[in-house]
Amino acid sequence: MSTTMPPSPPDLLIEIGTEELPPKALNRLSRAFSDAIGTQLEQLRLPFKAIHSYATPRRLAVIVTAVSGQQPDQSVERRGPALKAAYDSQGKPTKALLGFAHSCGVPPEQLEQIQTPKGSWLLYRTQQPGQSLAQRLPQVIEQAVNLLPIPKRMRWGDLKAEFVRPVHWLTVLYGEKIIPIELLAQHSNRVTFGHRFMAPAAIELNSSADYLPSLQHAFVVADFEQRREQIRHQIEQAATTAGGRAVIDPDLLDEVTAMVEWPTAVVGSFDPEFLRIPAECLISAMKGHQKYFHLIDDRGKLLAKFITISNISSRQPHLVQQGNERVIRPRLADAAFFWQQDQKSTLDSRYEALDSIIFQQQLGTLKAKSERLQQLMARLATELKLPVKEAQQAARLCQCDLLTDMVGEFPELQGVMGRHYAVAEGIPTTVAAAMNEIYLPRHAGDTLPQGELGTALAIADRIDTLVGIFAIGQKPSGTKDPFALRRAALALLRLTIERQLPLNIYTLLQHAATLYQQQLDEPVIVSRLASSEVVTECFHYILERCNGYFSEQGIDSAITEAVIALSPPEPLDIAHRIEAVKRFQQQPQAAALAAANKRISNILRKNGHDLTHESAPIHADLFQHPEEQQLWQQLQQLGPVAEQLFQQRAYSEGLTLLATLKEVIDPFFDQVMVMAEDSAVRQNRLTLLSYIQRLFSQVADIAALPAEVN
Repeated sequence: MSTTMPPSPPDLLIEIGTEELPPKALNRLSRAFSDAIGTQLEQLRLPFKAIHSYATPRRLAVIVTAVSGQQPDQSVERRGPALKAAYDSQGKPTKALLGFAHSCGVPPEQLEQIQTPKGSWLLYRTQQPGQSLAQRLPQVIEQAVNLLPIPKRMRWGDLKAEFVRPVHWLTVLYGEKIIPIELLAQHSNRVTFGHRFMAPAAIELNSSADYLPSLQHAFVVADFEQRREQIRHQIEQAATTAGGRAVIDPDLLDEVTAMVEWPTAVVGSFDPEFLRIPAECLISAMKGHQKYFHLIDDRGKLLAKFITISNISSRQPHLVQQGNERVIRPRLADAAFFWQQDQKSTLDSRYEALDSIIFQQQLGTLKAKSERLQQLMARLATELKLPVKEAQQAARLCQCDLLTDMVGEFPELQGVMGRHYAVAEGIPTTVAAAMNEIYLPRHAGDTLPQGELGTALAIADRIDTLVGIFAIGQKPSGTKDPFALRRAALALLRLTIERQLPLNIYTLLQHAATLYQQQLDEPVIVSRLASSEVVTECFHYILERCNGYFSEQGIDSAITEAVIALSPPEPLDIAHRIEAVKRFQQQPQAAALAAANKRISNILRKNGHDLTHESAPIHADLFQHPEEQQLWQQLQQLGPVAEQLFQQRAYSEGLTLLATLKEVIDPFFDQVMVMAEDSAVRQNRLTLLSYIQRLFSQVADIAALPAEVN
């Protein structure tokens, strides 16, 4: 006997048609709209198979496949007053019972009784019929629209409706049926629109299934991901045909995808004479102003060609090409003019004008920051054995390109242009490179400075910024980090660890605080800087970033916490300690020694001992058990060797040596009562444990490690 499967529920189409949406926000708006629709349908118990989002410059849409048209009925239970409080001594309903029954819409006798461990209670039980999709959908869509991440909504005409752009149509179809909704000054219908120029007429949809084929026929690729990959493929194909390779910036690709509905790649060219100016200037002009993709040759050099993505498929593509070539020429001519004009003045001649640019209102100007950087660089140059004169020159000039016309037009070229202008002036190449490398790394995963001078300058810049912003009480809170201090702290870790620089971050912070004190005259800020408050806050803030940094390298957070518990001042030293503890944990004795250290730590803490407690001498004549004597003999033999290894920062070798103590520590705890009645014996044993703790704690707080190794 064959069974017939019930038909699948229809698909739901929701489309909001608008004027051109902000390109950089389109993908985010689309995801938020789709997520909000899906979440609410799930909360309303309206199951569906899948939800697909669609976004073009003129629309936000979702198709929810096989969505149920009806909520299931729901059992509703409400517990009322306790039975003993429901009736008075004469058996009549109390006010509590009458009020509860009234709120449920039934007479008291229709209420049920339930037994619980805490007694008998009255219960109202009913079946609440589910509502239809058509009844609930208006609220779903309105809520999804309200939740969209729109910083500033706009009104249009004399309407009260508010949205990111004026809304021109609203399409809501459940299968073949229109679900009536009034939203954003529009009434839902079955009409959509295709390409603004290539198919401007209204399109009437018979059902939600007609949506994608109808738009494709009307020159609209509605799926954002599909359109993006189509653009990528066209660019790569066009670049190959043009004899080059396109550099496809992911952010630019997303932005261009959000600007077109029917993408068509067009190759253009410009006068090769423009290639005489730095390539970054031409690229910024093409990307920033015109949204063009630039081409390079096999050696990575810029070609005098570009690719633009047109929103129409023209019958005369050469006219589109010529139009874009006409538009880009004055842009490139401006860049060439800025390049020539800027070179008429040296970078150093602009230095005094830095006094007109505010770094931070309470912390002074960029010139003041430059003066601090010069002194920080003098110190770093001495510590890292770099040429002091060049180090201070890099600090003096690194902000000066901010005052050039080129950087004024293309702010993203700050640093890049400083390097180019410095090279053109004949400034040493190491100094020129540092003027760009001060900004590296710009983000997570970014490259680090290649030069020693650039690395030092990047460190000095982050140190100065962290101390200054912490001094004025603007440290990050929650998700707010307007001065990118998290990024600065992580950059410090990367710069010192990955460039293998043994720098004491704490003393550098102290030096920066002293420099601020010499410049500022605000008593409250100067007072905070003069105390250890700001430096300590900054230092621990940097240490806190170690967890995130090392976890990305697969390091267990327990290991990182054990090391930074001792607050080592050098990030490179922290990395060495973490590696040593990681190796220590792989040894068979590690779990037992971690447990022993926990026990030692607890005993010492309860008896007023800690790492700051001065160690008293150990008296062998007070030992009463051979296990004490054996432990002390091993400590006398191994302790000095381990301490010497730790002083040489041979942490792995030192911990490996101390791991052999397990053979004498375990019998000690098995046979010896630490808290002896005799105070002298007890104190001697505590001192012995304190010495063990001090040995291990020269690397990390071993007691903080898990006793069991996963």
